Amino acid sequence: MNTIGNVPLEWYEDYDHIGYDLEGKKILKPKREDEIDKLIAREDHPWSVFNEKTGKRELISTADMKQIQQLRKGIEDTRYAPEKWVIELNEYTDTLHAVANIPLAKRTFTPSKWEAKRIRRLAYAVHMGWIKLGDAKKEEKPKFFEMWNDAAEVKKHRRSYARRHIPAPKLTLPGHMESYNPPGEYVMSPEDKEEWEKKTPNRRSINYIPQKHSNFRSISAYPNFHKERFQRCLDLYLAVRAKVKKSAINPDVFFPKIPKPSDLKPYPTTLAIRYDGHTSYVRSIDVDPTGQWLISGSEDETVRLWEISSGRTLDVWNFGEVVRSVEWNPNPDICLFAVATATYLWIVHPKQVANLPKQANVEQFFATDPPNDFNFRVKPYIEWKKPEPDEYKKGIRMKIEFKKEIILEFVTWHHKGDYVATLCPEGNRSAVFVHQISKMASQNPFVKNKGRVNCIRFHPDKPLFFVAGLKHIRMYNLATQRLVKKMKPEHVKFISSMAIHPGGDNLIIGSYDKRLCWFDLDYGTKPYKSLKYHPLAIRTVRFHPRYPLFASGADDATVHVFHGMVYNDLLKNAFIVPLKVLRGHTQRDNIGVLDVKFHPFQPWIFSCAADRTIRLWV
Repeated sequence: MNTIGNVPLEWYEDYDHIGYDLEGKKILKPKREDEIDKLIAREDHPWSVFNEKTGKRELISTADMKQIQQLRKGIEDTRYAPEKWVIELNEYTDTLHAVANIPLAKRTFTPSKWEAKRIRRLAYAVHMGWIKLGDAKKEEKPKFFEMWNDAAEVKKHRRSYARRHIPAPKLTLPGHMESYNPPGEYVMSPEDKEEWEKKTPNRRSINYIPQKHSNFRSISAYPNFHKERFQRCLDLYLAVRAKVKKSAINPDVFFPKIPKPSDLKPYPTTLAIRYDGHTSYVRSIDVDPTGQWLISGSEDETVRLWEISSGRTLDVWNFGEVVRSVEWNPNPDICLFAVATATYLWIVHPKQVANLPKQANVEQFFATDPPNDFNFRVKPYIEWKKPEPDEYKKGIRMKIEFKKEIILEFVTWHHKGDYVATLCPEGNRSAVFVHQISKMASQNPFVKNKGRVNCIRFHPDKPLFFVAGLKHIRMYNLATQRLVKKMKPEHVKFISSMAIHPGGDNLIIGSYDKRLCWFDLDYGTKPYKSLKYHPLAIRTVRFHPRYPLFASGADDATVHVFHGMVYNDLLKNAFIVPLKVLRGHTQRDNIGVLDVKFHPFQPWIFSCAADRTIRLWV
């Protein structure tokens, strides 16, 4: 028995019991109904109430429900009076006769199959979200309708459209000028008619000439009647007059999200050292693999060796011809650099910067003698020669002479340091030669003339060779001696330079028609990106060997530095961001920057130009 008395149940909300019995023991709270039980109870017994104290659902009789409804409406029931209540007892309740003592039906203690089906159906509806439990708000779903249906929703939509619709403007009513007998001041004089005919139709104030008639019979047919009516119908049909709300579009959504250049540091920004000493154009520069020494070739026929940190000149070599290209051997164990002049390829060993182990490696490198017989394809064009005693003292270890008026323009090393390739653009079939220094042998890889060649490069780690012509880049496999791919940049007419990414899967080219193209070798034969930011011809392009940087130099005397990130994920394209424009060089004879080179370890860049200077940007 619950002895709680007339106490508010809110006092026991935070406890697990609801009162105490006569023995002083806690009376636990009755089990509350869940949402499914409530839903089933509402459907089976609509007139029922859950008793919080007993934990049972109590049924409300029809008479009680009717009285409750009357009490809600404020109607007093005179049929019932407390003093007239009579409780009649059935005289057969205590008997054993079946009429009064009916046994319970089987359905009262057997689980109902139909109730189980309904419970499963309701549980599935709750699981699918068709029935929301608790205070969950219903989601408003978009309303769809058929435009050709005459339902009430369509009519409502049409009414809303009618409110936004702007009616067509009505034609102005005719005035005195359009009358068959206009006043004299509206009739045009011959001068006014001549002036009206000279004007174009869109400049005339009226599109007709007023005429004066004495009566209706003399009025002629209006020749432009059908034309004006047809034009009016076209205006009504084609010109949609409705108030259209402009959508508020943020223009930043259409632009890619590019990080700030300050977030992509380090990259070169300021001028640190200026190297002066050459008296003419500085055409080519390169940094040794250790990052301590710099060589430069100029049109004053000299090659200078610089110390990068101090900027002083350690040695000068005079070759008697314009120096067109210089490049250091990428193998750090062999201290050599190649110099390309008009008719000679010089292999030089700078003793000032080489230690004893490196000098021994160089002497062993040139231990073999030049071969007496060459391949018949190579012999008429080049000849290997040992240096003279005076040349040997200066550090020259080998020289290759180019004959038959072949002008040498470019030289590049293989990554292993034993092979060097030379380029003679005007040589036709003898434009490209590959020389092996250790064996003192040369070969011509291309027998057929493929047109003018402007640049050549070795792949960083694969036996691939890139040849850039005027409008195409060809990639050859040196092991199989076959053409692998032919790439064609768009809108490029004259390729000037080329650089291979250290990863080997991307390359960039610069052209004299101011374009820079980025190629993804796995992407296809067309460029992934084509940039045009230099106002004048691009002379050189370079990749940094370690940092995600690349740069270009052009005749506008500027160097543009870019962030070029190449991801290992094949599904991601290269990410290119412009970083900095380096200004400091000056033009001379409409020629600007001729070559740029990155430091092998630091985010520094060297540039040389026609103003006879070399600059270091850090």
